[in-house]
Amino acid sequence: MDIDIRKAVLANVSGNNKDQLESTIVDAIQSGEEKMLPGLGVLFEVIWKESDNQKKEELLSTLSSGLK
Repeated sequence: MDIDIRKAVLANVSGNNKDQLESTIVDAIQSGEEKMLPGLGVLFEVIWKESDNQKKEELLSTLSSGLK
């Protein structure tokens, strides 16, 4: 059985409003479950693809600061 994680995650959150998306992200992080990591990765991929170069630099700076 071959599962397309991207499609499944996007189908699960498609049409969600900002509050629902925030809840999904917060729940995934707070649960600490390894199985949630691919979904967060898909959401990050969407953010990255939709960001201009300035926003990407901000994201990279935030990430870099958080990893220190």
